[in-house]
Amino acid sequence: MVERARVGVIGGSGLYAMEGLTEIEERRVTTPFGEPSDAIMLGRLGDVPMAFLPRHGRGHRLSPGEVPSRANIYALKSLGVEWVISISAVGSLREDYAPLDLVIPDQLFDRTKSRANSFFEGGIVAHVSFAEPFCPHLSGLLWKTMSELGDVRGHEGGTYVCIEGPQFSTKAESRIYRQLGCDIIGMTALPEAKLAREAELHYATIACVTDYDVWHESGETVTVEMVVANLMRNIENAKRILRGVVSRLPAAGVPLSCGCENALKDAIMTDRAAIPAPLRERYGLLAGKYLS
Repeated sequence: MVERARVGVIGGSGLYAMEGLTEIEERRVTTPFGEPSDAIMLGRLGDVPMAFLPRHGRGHRLSPGEVPSRANIYALKSLGVEWVISISAVGSLREDYAPLDLVIPDQLFDRTKSRANSFFEGGIVAHVSFAEPFCPHLSGLLWKTMSELGDVRGHEGGTYVCIEGPQFSTKAESRIYRQLGCDIIGMTALPEAKLAREAELHYATIACVTDYDVWHESGETVTVEMVVANLMRNIENAKRILRGVVSRLPAAGVPLSCGCENALKDAIMTDRAAIPAPLRERYGLLAGKYLS
């Protein structure tokens, strides 16, 4: 039985059925921020304990704006997760990022509107650094693993513009995002990445290009059928990357230059004497070591 996981994977359903995964069990987790998207599947890939969480819930019940990202990240943290890999469907805003390609983005542009994007509220304020929104160490490991597969067309780096959804873009929006220098477009990387940073987790994304959004001269309309069909074709490649990257993760306790594991060290602005006991308890898992 797997009690605690080291690696967390957030994505579509089916990933917990990855070949080679053993000791699989379902775990229900309750958090101070509500219920996660679904039960978390725990298992072991070789010697590495892993947790799998379907972002939209099994059966795809949650719209991008309804995903309980705070509960999701908190639940993974509570299970011992240190490394979070997101699997995400995206549209391409570049000719050379073609459908069925994989991208390891390194930047984010936030166009969401109504999502809770911080854990800290109600009397405690934290300002984490977010200049590098994806963990460069984990992103580098994902890219190295992907590039060694040989038969996968991938891209290292790129700016992911995250829109509110659930509607796809207008043609005007798509053209403007291209002019702004964005490379891929999706609906789920935020606030996940912000919350992962606040939780001091290493977070990176495998972005699966499913379409050319609506800017492309082909004039092909983006449809759910197109997105799902191409995403499922890339799931197997995502699984191959996951299998390869887990053996490359540093041992626990090894200091890393990314600083993700210490993101809150100098981020909490609130006078500790002004933080009441109930708040200290609420944020004990996330920031207890900084609140004494």
